[in-house]
Amino acid sequence: MRTSNPVVMLLFVGRVRAFANPFHRRSSSVVVGWANSRLRENPANTEIALDSSPSSSSNDMTSGSPGTATLEAPDTKPARRQSTILADDSKFVKSLPDKRSYRALSLPNGLSCLLASDPATDVEAASVHVRAGHFDDPPHRAGLAHFHEHMLFLGTEKYPKEEEYEDYLGRNGGMSNAYTDMEDTNYYFNVSPLDHTHKDDDDGKEDGERRSRGTSSALSGALDRFAQFFVSPLFDTSMLERELRAVNSEYLNGRTADNWRNFQLLKHGSSAGHPFSKFGCGNYNTLTDGGDAGPKEAENGGEDDGGDAPFGGGTSPRDDLVEFWTDKYHSGNLRLCVVGRAGLDDLQRTVEDAFGEVRPAPPNFVANGIVDRIMAGTLTPHAHPRDSDDDLVFQTEHSTYAPGVAFGPDQLGLLREVVPLVESRTLKIFSAVPPLDDPVLRESRPFRVLSHLVGHESPGSLHHLLMEEGWINSLASGTGISTSDFCLANVAITLTPKGMRHRDQVLAKTWQWFALIKDAVMNDPHGVIEGYHDELKRITEISFKYREMGDPTDFCSAAAERLFDYDPEKILLGSAEVGEYDVEVARAFLERLTPQNSLVVITGPELGDEEIETSDVSARDAPWQEEVRYGAKYRQIRVTDEQREQWNHPSEIDPRLRLPGLNEFIPKDLSLRCDDPEHETDSNVDYREELPDLLIDTPKLRMWHKMDRTFRVPKTSIRLQLTSPNIYRSPRTITLNRIFQKVLSDDLNSYVYDASVAGCNYRVSCTPSAYGISVSGYSEKLPHLLDVVTSRIGGLIDEMKEGDDAHPALAGIFQKAKENLLRQTKNYVFDSPYEMGSYNLRMLCETPVWHVDDYVGEMEGPDAEEEPLTMKECAEVAEQCLFGRSKAVSLCIGNIDEKGSQEVSKVIGNHFLKKRPLIDDETPRFRSLRMPNRSEAAQIFGSSTDTSEVPLVYEAVAHSDSEENNSVELMMQTESSTELGFEGLAIQELVGSMAYNSAFNQLRTKEQLGYIVSAFVKKMSGGGNAFCVLVQSSNT
Repeated sequence: MRTSNPVVMLLFVGRVRAFANPFHRRSSSVVVGWANSRLRENPANTEIALDSSPSSSSNDMTSGSPGTATLEAPDTKPARRQSTILADDSKFVKSLPDKRSYRALSLPNGLSCLLASDPATDVEAASVHVRAGHFDDPPHRAGLAHFHEHMLFLGTEKYPKEEEYEDYLGRNGGMSNAYTDMEDTNYYFNVSPLDHTHKDDDDGKEDGERRSRGTSSALSGALDRFAQFFVSPLFDTSMLERELRAVNSEYLNGRTADNWRNFQLLKHGSSAGHPFSKFGCGNYNTLTDGGDAGPKEAENGGEDDGGDAPFGGGTSPRDDLVEFWTDKYHSGNLRLCVVGRAGLDDLQRTVEDAFGEVRPAPPNFVANGIVDRIMAGTLTPHAHPRDSDDDLVFQTEHSTYAPGVAFGPDQLGLLREVVPLVESRTLKIFSAVPPLDDPVLRESRPFRVLSHLVGHESPGSLHHLLMEEGWINSLASGTGISTSDFCLANVAITLTPKGMRHRDQVLAKTWQWFALIKDAVMNDPHGVIEGYHDELKRITEISFKYREMGDPTDFCSAAAERLFDYDPEKILLGSAEVGEYDVEVARAFLERLTPQNSLVVITGPELGDEEIETSDVSARDAPWQEEVRYGAKYRQIRVTDEQREQWNHPSEIDPRLRLPGLNEFIPKDLSLRCDDPEHETDSNVDYREELPDLLIDTPKLRMWHKMDRTFRVPKTSIRLQLTSPNIYRSPRTITLNRIFQKVLSDDLNSYVYDASVAGCNYRVSCTPSAYGISVSGYSEKLPHLLDVVTSRIGGLIDEMKEGDDAHPALAGIFQKAKENLLRQTKNYVFDSPYEMGSYNLRMLCETPVWHVDDYVGEMEGPDAEEEPLTMKECAEVAEQCLFGRSKAVSLCIGNIDEKGSQEVSKVIGNHFLKKRPLIDDETPRFRSLRMPNRSEAAQIFGSSTDTSEVPLVYEAVAHSDSEENNSVELMMQTESSTELGFEGLAIQELVGSMAYNSAFNQLRTKEQLGYIVSAFVKKMSGGGNAFCVLVQSSNT
């Protein structure tokens, strides 16, 4: 690969051009940590689910030098005992495609493990789940669990080099990640071994690697390094200051994100007597007990010369880190899962070697998990205890942190209004309910049925009614917060501007919908609700029966957590096991969904405006306040008794609301086409190596087909791409096509919602060069779904062409789609600085491209007022792109034979491809532009570039005044993909992978230039390539 004269470009985005504090967590290829790790609180989706961990243990700590004291197991070790097998492979409940072998065991030190042997896997993985999170933070060190997670990656007694773990994983094609939860912390990694037979030379390998026998050297070495997190971490004093600043930068990144602001506001409004109220991320001030981050004073990334760091006038958190590790990180509070190529016996020996030194649990320790609590007798399975009033008692509710209650009467029955940073409008109802894994709820799981009905989208549903009115963009029902002693059920509605003006009616209709569901539960004990339960149970059973094994890393992370709450043989089954409908339990659960037991949160940029203040449902009489950690602006009032009564017992229910019918898309025929007599399978053929066959090859359509004989699941995927030169012809055409895509999605929902519930999904996408139509799911119903989707596209276009007067409801959907696209497009400027920088680079390096401002100009402003986008024009443009001259490529793969694929081609031909096909010169093409090198830049921009280290520098100022972060991206353009060839592209990817770890360790870990740090290969439309180094940091 030739890079003798690379083109270099530097791009800045930020309020000021200053860089200080990091954001990437310790990771070989994935962002880790609080704000960017998987963090099951997952504020980006605001669907948060977790568990807990009280308990402590006292074990000896042995210190070395003051700066590098290590934690060790006690000197006196018991004689080596054998592991106890808790469940062998034959005991596990598996899905049909699952070919792994499993074993659950307890090591001699009491550590519970799940082993999975998968000889065919290309990726080996492991995860340790710790039942301890930020609920366990001491009062004077908010964020300690999160900070502790950071510090574990920075060296152990056996492997003291801070980058040893990451470098080892990188050398073996792997990555690591971690997340800190409210009651949990999860660590995981993967490797991609080149061998698993130890034919390679063992010289230089650690003992743990040589003793692993049949286990791959990559996995055994990674496990040996990983295990030391839980045996002897250093918590090196010289790294504290640096990592404190990393956490502080992570916190500052979150201050400008509405999802984090809203999550912390929810915590802020909970009871101070419950750990949910804690500030889990932490920052420099809280972690140093009062220290001030200020600018970095020391050189070399904020480290001093080995003495105690100043901590900005605060105190060192090291002693608390040691105490936290000693208290929480022992075998009774950890669970391990490993997936490897080797056999179970070899994996077991490897795990015993690596994790055998983990400290045992203190006497009588009981982990905060369903399994341990049942074994200890503090929970009774399959029981329905009652109180003195003969009401059902949920055993886990308010039990873990008693007498603390996160959301009691003082925290509920409130209406809260919040002003967001970006333009967004939401209405959420949080209702306090028992933990969903409570033994009373666990068998029948009534929340599934209730959530299914609340969020249903068929005609007659709340969703359908509110969409018809033009009041909402989406409605979802699920779990907002889930912990070991309480849960918040959540109805989340995104409002349109019109919906915000009519929020009184939105709330009223929502409570009417609740009342309709309650009436069915209370007064029809074995009727329609039981029917919904049974069909969901059937869908769940089918889904599990044919569930494929999935990614080993994700499996390990989830399974390690499940070991706390499920018997080993049911780890794979998990929550897919559903019992019979229990009307008594359903009624007891539903009684919690009342206004007095709920918190209503309304978010919108216009709250406080006079136009909105006319709403009856408003907190206008309350003063505005600011949450202290993230700065969310809010006000709240208690809902009046009169309003609560109206919501709880509505005088009337909108006649348009009705419960849905039963689902007709649940598959009955689950047979496999590869088992049909005419498709005899040859055992001597490896069908995995076979490529799809070109079934149809015409100027209009090329269709590829491959029937599944490997995975043997009754599922099919059908994909169609319709290429058109008209989609991206101008900013106006791409804008109209994107609006049509949104209108179509809203319109199709009522037709195909049941199909999506039953496991059949569709997607219609619009890219600059083509429309994409795909359907996937259970084979029996898929042809019908494809026909429904393709037929409706043509019917919708015809209706839209008839105009607003002929279809006023459709005109409302069009107007809403246009408003949504405008809002989303304008909100682009509030993206993170590094995302804006990446977008600006694309604008400079690719052609043709339209800028986001071009799209906005088509929807608002003087030109848009003079030539507004109309529903009729939208339909005409979409028609030209979908039904005009085009060419199509299709793929049918899965449980479908040639005959079925031919039928699909007929469906495609019946609806599309009526005009003559495109010729090659008409096919849309996008190109990459070569950036000028130094001499060329001097000719273009003048001699001033001769003195610049980088020939071309592009600077932009972040849009938001509240943006506290800056980014810089250095791009070094290489050659095109054609010039590089396959070998050059492979070398480029290899160099990019190597550069990532190097950049992260140097810029993020050592120099502390930013919390988001990455080095990667950038690929551009038209075959352009570049190496990029990216840093984002806060202002401090």
